[in-house]
Amino acid sequence: MSDTVDARGLSCPQPVIMTLNKIKTMGNGTLDILADTETSKENIVRAAESKGWDVADISEENNSFKICIKKG
Repeated sequence: MSDTVDARGLSCPQPVIMTLNKIKTMGNGTLDILADTETSKENIVRAAESKGWDVADISEENNSFKICIKKG
């Protein structure tokens, strides 16, 4: 089972901060992040990778992105 961070409607850096806070509490596992701007998507991916998480998938639907990251 994966956790989800819904950062739609928020401007950077809020989606990145929310993602990093969730990563901190999880340690490892699978996390889905929902974002609705290209900038947020790119910044979330960069932040997650800097913490050792792998981007498993990025999909786009209904004008928003679903970023799936994994660790462990």
